[in-house]
Amino acid sequence: MITMRGASVMIAAALCASATLTVPAQAFDLNGAWASSPENCAKIFTRKGSQIAFSDNSDIYGGGFIVAGNRIVGKTGQCRIKARKEDGKQIHLISECASDIMYQNMQLSLTIVGPDTVMRIFPGLDDMQMSFGRCPAI
Repeated sequence: MITMRGASVMIAAALCASATLTVPAQAFDLNGAWASSPENCAKIFTRKGSQIAFSDNSDIYGGGFIVAGNRIVGKTGQCRIKARKEDGKQIHLISECASDIMYQNMQLSLTIVGPDTVMRIFPGLDDMQMSFGRCPAI
């Protein structure tokens, strides 16, 4: 026979267990401008109204990309993130991308190095990597 106190303990334990199971893991925030040469952020990116954009001569100072919600913008194209999976320090994105001449699905894989640094990795090409730093507010 379960007493009122025993039932209260069981309910409390069940609520605690369900609360820990339903708390979503904190996803890494990719939003912002990311540059291959973070010291040149002000030369790579510019602000146009409330939007961050690439400066006219950005490729002279380094590469980069801009993430805004489910959009990734590069100098020559735009992508819409269709799927995202985080596995520890790895982030894998599947995107639909369009440029002036092509439309394709693309996989982007990143390793989180720090809160403002990611390393683009190319699965299957272990020695090929590109580091990007998050630019402060432009």
